[in-house]
Amino acid sequence: MSKLTELKKFYSGKRVLLTGHTGFKGSWMSLMLHMLGAEVYGYSLEAPTEPSLYDILGLDALIYSEIGDIRNYEKLQTFFDKARPEVVFHLAAQPIVRTSYVFPRETYEINVMGTVNVLECARKYNSTHDEKIKTLLNVTTDKVYENNDEEGHAFIEDEKLDGYDPYSNSKSCSELVTHSYKKSFFNVADGEVTRISTARAGNVIGGGDFAKDRIIPDCVRDTIEGKTIHVRNPYSTRPYQHVLEPLYVYLLIAMQQAMDESKADYYNVGPDEVDAITTGDLADKFVSSWGEGAGWHTEAEADAPHEASFLKLDTGKLKRVFGWSPVWHVDEAVDQTVKWYHAWHDNENMLEYTEKQISEFLSC
Repeated sequence: MSKLTELKKFYSGKRVLLTGHTGFKGSWMSLMLHMLGAEVYGYSLEAPTEPSLYDILGLDALIYSEIGDIRNYEKLQTFFDKARPEVVFHLAAQPIVRTSYVFPRETYEINVMGTVNVLECARKYNSTHDEKIKTLLNVTTDKVYENNDEEGHAFIEDEKLDGYDPYSNSKSCSELVTHSYKKSFFNVADGEVTRISTARAGNVIGGGDFAKDRIIPDCVRDTIEGKTIHVRNPYSTRPYQHVLEPLYVYLLIAMQQAMDESKADYYNVGPDEVDAITTGDLADKFVSSWGEGAGWHTEAEADAPHEASFLKLDTGKLKRVFGWSPVWHVDEAVDQTVKWYHAWHDNENMLEYTEKQISEFLSC
């Protein structure tokens, strides 16, 4: 059975509440869920970038969208009552490390109290409605781990959570909040029906990302403007993966734990070890895939904020529990990303093009 067929059997007709639906990952997730036949209820701020993938795809016409701040508990609670969700995906976040140094308080408010609000709304919803939320997934980051030695080992799920910068640390807190709510209020042994997991993924690439201070969007912007790409940290190692890889895993976890409570847990989501490469290597692959007009250089940045130079994840648990393996390795991930941006730059129908990429991925 293909991934597409398997997911459709579960998600078709399901009411799904998705926070962060106007963001990069949220836009891809919204379209995937729509293609699977789900009733999608998105809650988020306005699309955060210009241009935005959400607007490019015209997702307002395909899903129910509510513009709201994840910090506004009362509005979020009203939205839960409106959506009557069976499935909840929490993606809303302040997701940029460098931004978290400039706005640390806001980063903690969004990433920590935003998580509290989602879980509290789910708790209150279950206590006041006959129909319960079946499955909930909180998406955090691969940067939640204490990363002091940076000696090259791959992190496993049981290691200490203590991210360094405000973004990473706030996501560590989001994990701990989820653990507490799960044990205190969503304990299946006490008769609760909602199964909860967290997914620790990051460093995704894919078409439609226009955020600042991310390597692929920077590469695209500079190349289209006829500039040489500036790479800040060419020697930092990251587990790069196409955006469809973790999104499929999120859908898989939420589906499987709804059917089997033992699957509700905490999971690293990343590529195989061979796909954890340096930023310079990724820039090389982008230049090769883009073709004429692309090139990159680096220069030291004075007083740059701290960012980990090495990060790898051990995804053995995910593979053991779900029988999962990546579909697109890093070369294919870069090629598919570059093809998307070429199609966008050439004014193709991007809804059709993006649906085609999703269908190809899920049919593997």
